[in-house]
Amino acid sequence: MTGSARLPMPPLTTVVPANEYYANANYVSRNRTVGSHMPPISVTDCYYNVLPICMLTRNLTEDDKAIKPRRFLIDVEETQRLILEQEDTDGDFQITVNDIGPKVITLGTADSAGFNKYDVRGTYMLSNLLQELSLAQDYGRKYVVLDEARLNENPVDRLSRMIRHHFWDGLTRRIDAEGLEIISNDPKNRSNNTAPRIYVPHGESEVLEYYKGVSASKPSLRLEVEQLPKEITPTYVQSINEKPGILALAMTKHMEEDGSETLKGIPFVVPGGRFNEMYGWDSYFESLGLLTDGRLELAKGMVDNFVYEIQHYGKILNANRSYYLTRTQPPFLTDMMLKVYDRLPFSLETENKQWLAVTLAAAIKEYLTVWMSQPRYDPVTGLSRFYSEGVGMPPETEATHFDHVIKPFADAMGLSIEAYSKMYNEGILVEPELDTYFKHDRAVRESGHDTTYRLDNCCADLATIDLNALLYKYEIDIAETIQTIFGDSFETPYFNCYDDTLAAQETKTTETGGQDKSANGGQKTEPEERMMMHTSEQWFERARVRQERLNRYCWNEERGMFFDYDTRLETMCTYESVTTFYAMWAGCADRDKADRMMTKALPLFEVKGGLVSGTESSRGFITLARPNRQWDFPFGWAPHQIISWIGFEKYGFMEEARRTCYRWLYTITKSFVDFNGVVPEKFDVVDMTHKVQVEYGNVGVDFKFIPREGFGWMNASYQVGLGYMDRGLRRALGAVMDPTKVFKSRSQTSLLNAYAAPVNASKSDSSSDVAVKTAGGESSSGKVDKNISNITIKEEIPGSSEQQQQQQQQHLHPAEHHHHPVGHQSLVEQPLDVTTRLRRPHRT
Repeated sequence: MTGSARLPMPPLTTVVPANEYYANANYVSRNRTVGSHMPPISVTDCYYNVLPICMLTRNLTEDDKAIKPRRFLIDVEETQRLILEQEDTDGDFQITVNDIGPKVITLGTADSAGFNKYDVRGTYMLSNLLQELSLAQDYGRKYVVLDEARLNENPVDRLSRMIRHHFWDGLTRRIDAEGLEIISNDPKNRSNNTAPRIYVPHGESEVLEYYKGVSASKPSLRLEVEQLPKEITPTYVQSINEKPGILALAMTKHMEEDGSETLKGIPFVVPGGRFNEMYGWDSYFESLGLLTDGRLELAKGMVDNFVYEIQHYGKILNANRSYYLTRTQPPFLTDMMLKVYDRLPFSLETENKQWLAVTLAAAIKEYLTVWMSQPRYDPVTGLSRFYSEGVGMPPETEATHFDHVIKPFADAMGLSIEAYSKMYNEGILVEPELDTYFKHDRAVRESGHDTTYRLDNCCADLATIDLNALLYKYEIDIAETIQTIFGDSFETPYFNCYDDTLAAQETKTTETGGQDKSANGGQKTEPEERMMMHTSEQWFERARVRQERLNRYCWNEERGMFFDYDTRLETMCTYESVTTFYAMWAGCADRDKADRMMTKALPLFEVKGGLVSGTESSRGFITLARPNRQWDFPFGWAPHQIISWIGFEKYGFMEEARRTCYRWLYTITKSFVDFNGVVPEKFDVVDMTHKVQVEYGNVGVDFKFIPREGFGWMNASYQVGLGYMDRGLRRALGAVMDPTKVFKSRSQTSLLNAYAAPVNASKSDSSSDVAVKTAGGESSSGKVDKNISNITIKEEIPGSSEQQQQQQQQHLHPAEHHHHPVGHQSLVEQPLDVTTRLRRPHRT
């Protein structure tokens, strides 16, 4: 375990981003041939048979006698025409393994002015060529001298580079004069009114005037500017469904070159495809990728936008569109803010603490007014549920999404589905059974898991393990932050909620002219404002209570995992979901439960391509009348992978974290290599494909020539996941090596080192090599298995038995033996959160 955040290994090539390579017409690559840049190949690599894909394919284009790096002289438009005509046999403007062309194109070298010809072969190199030609066109290049290193680049390095330098920029949005045209586009808008529209919160008069000014100065936008009422009710939200629009987010003042002052939108990242707005839990995982790639300001801006949503819309929204106003998403704000705070510069310590105070106050407000209040709070169990208030059918779905639900009711009344839907949405028809169905459907969408048979027609009644583990994390994060950064006391306005213990926290009322020293940043408060004082003890107690109730209602000792709890039926659910590992991510599982989950639960969810959302038996049979759901078996999603890796690491299960991480990254890398650089929203991790036959299809797969965005949390999972790869696994990933072979090799290597241990012990301390030589299966230490005879090992192989023994010993350490900043107050066996907190001495 380590005390610093995980960062990917530096790329093994020096291929530069497209904006450097193509923007300068005089750019001359300093790259040498791929071979000259690769690190020496070790015995370990030979044993694993792991070589980067560029080295495995070098013989296809490499002249063994060549000394100079190869560079091709290319007519961009003509070569693009030729490659599409010859290789794109299915006409999708991509070169994939499904195309049946010859998979070879001949290019002339630049050094010979095109006289010497060489073949570029294979799906991967040809698709890279098509992508590079598209990038060259972006920069207006008609002819280009192209380095071969850009065509046979290690796919791990290429994908990571594209995410870092291209995808994040392609997904970044701003809501201001410069960004409104892009962000106003809403592919989900099925209403007849498609004019761009922005809704501004009540009381934001300066922002309202700014957007009215933009509308007047840019009539071509046809922008409509509306102000929301002070009280936003489900009925009001339903009334504007025929006039959907983007919701305003945080802005900052900006000085123009002429000295005038204006407003600029704080940037944020969208998931991609038809999801062209800032989403709730997507943003958390995207921020992990942004922080990994050094995009601190962008990640910080997303936290600022969340704070704005809580302050002006009452919650972190499902996304900032008008039809999401009554719906939130899984809560991740405290972990997100602390990750950002821990990376802010030392030189601005006072400003950083003020920023954290504002954000912490917003997180406390969200916790108390959203998750600890009706209708989401269940007073019987003391746990929380997803529950989105609303009227009618969710408008953002596909036009026919609910046809199978509406049809029986429409047929009974002799109406068409369209006519019945319209009358139901307008309140002309009242049907309690449909009201209940859509209550649960909205809750499913609030959970982020839309849709799954796990939550089907019951979600609003469920105290789910994932939501309550996240709230436990809130309680611990808030407690630790108050204790270590704010001197164990933090004052906020009084927030009404269902928690009757808050009365004891209420402090004196603040008279006119008083100041709120923490949450309001020193600004004057309104007369007679009720305040409340928070201490770490109160928040640790909340966490202790929630942990005890999770153990009581959601833990199944026999099956060794957590389940959801149905608060209406007062019974534990039986659907086996990978969300059981949220308890490890949050740290609310004690050591015994963590061990049980790794023994009993992990084998249920670990498949070739990563961790599957749920088990096949829990999903049930699939028929035409009961189709597959995208958050069920056999699909895998980036959030579940990331949460599980971090959870495994927290409890010392590093080998399991690396193994499941490799499976997921392999799935992404293989699709990237085989399908023209695609990075989709989700995968079928059983059949190892992104071509899924399921509701909504798959986002991120529809592009021409080159992917521009990937998909938000998929990008993040790749960048974060690379931090879990050791040298051997990264090489295996670059070779797109099947996980089964990789871990079979690692297992064999561990066995080798186990036999070599007696010999290693007898070697001199000064010796850096380890050698095991046997003849006929005999050695000085006795008999050796015949399968490992006559093998010489000249360097330490990753995954040695010594390393595994250390990891196994870590598994047995009681959590209280780990260093933890709050020690005895950290509840039951709280493990060290190595990936969440980078505590700095001067801050504690």
